[in-house]
Amino acid sequence: MSNIEAFANPDLTVGDGNKQRWNQPKHRRHGFHNAHRMFRQSLSMRSELVLKLAPNINPSISKLDRARELTAMSTFSGLVVARDDAVLFESYAPDYCQHQPHSIQSITKMHINLIIGLLIQRQLIDPGKPVAHFLPDIGSGYAQASVQMLLDMNVCNDFSEDYEDPDCDAYTYEVSLGWRLPVKGQPDLCLTNYLKNITGSAGRSQSGEVDYKSANTDVLTWIADVVTGGGLLAMMRGIVDAAGYENTFHISTDKQGFPSLSGGGCLTARDLARFGLLFARRGIGVGGLVAGDAEFIKASMNRNYPKFGAPRQWMGYSNHLFTNGRWIGHGGYGGQFLLIDMETGTTCAFLSVLENEAGYDQTYMLKIIETLQDVACIA
Repeated sequence: MSNIEAFANPDLTVGDGNKQRWNQPKHRRHGFHNAHRMFRQSLSMRSELVLKLAPNINPSISKLDRARELTAMSTFSGLVVARDDAVLFESYAPDYCQHQPHSIQSITKMHINLIIGLLIQRQLIDPGKPVAHFLPDIGSGYAQASVQMLLDMNVCNDFSEDYEDPDCDAYTYEVSLGWRLPVKGQPDLCLTNYLKNITGSAGRSQSGEVDYKSANTDVLTWIADVVTGGGLLAMMRGIVDAAGYENTFHISTDKQGFPSLSGGGCLTARDLARFGLLFARRGIGVGGLVAGDAEFIKASMNRNYPKFGAPRQWMGYSNHLFTNGRWIGHGGYGGQFLLIDMETGTTCAFLSVLENEAGYDQTYMLKIIETLQDVACIA
């Protein structure tokens, strides 16, 4: 038996730029279209009832120059625009289709708004209390930060998330998320143990602006699981059922089965639109299910929240949502965005894959957001 040969999983092995193969620029498009098959561990969930979406195409969207440009780009995967129970616009790239899951990356973070909002409503979480109140063993990077600071991405600690820096913590963090194999000498920590080891002052962002850290999301996920006595997965199933997905919701987990709400979700474009429609309905789901607190969602747009730095200073981050006071949504590494116009209820689910070295481009993301704003207004 000593002659059994084996080799490291090539999709998960770290190579150039401190990235695993499925996130290398030349493999990223295939990786994002098949991320649900790439993770070392994952969970899958199906909805009991499916939200029916009927075509009611709005021709003014396809006539919009910006929309045509967006769907013609080589990066483009899919765009679905929906309102109520109607699809107003739908388009896919030649190598992507209606029933194919796609990595939604940090759009997954929007689950936290629904989960924590309900837990605050149920008085299981006081957002003004420090993280250490809920997680006594947490390290210095989060111990004294309030839950609200994490919700608003307003925590200063030693975790770094600069995608243009190949050595930033956000990449090595992926070992604990189940997205890559550890390199020689690197620990293979479960997610909660990784979070415990983050150091720093746990003060507010020194600039006063958004200080984006995906680890904040997983700390909040951990808190939710603790205060519900291990009820996190039941809350996630509740969101899946309330959204009424037609296909499967996939999410990566660590080696102990703890889900990565910071970025491990995979959905089809239509199901991503269904997720957005759940927010448009302020947490009211199919079959009368409730997933989220309507007042918490509303308050997320109408409070004093930290703003992004220039040139994005006209929008901010509030309760784990991007917002400009009219729409809410979230972006995803690699080129995704979900935008929900809360005045009209129009939801725009955009999927794409950047193939540059960093996997991120602020100018590109701004173009997407501005285009989706225009689409939502004319829809």
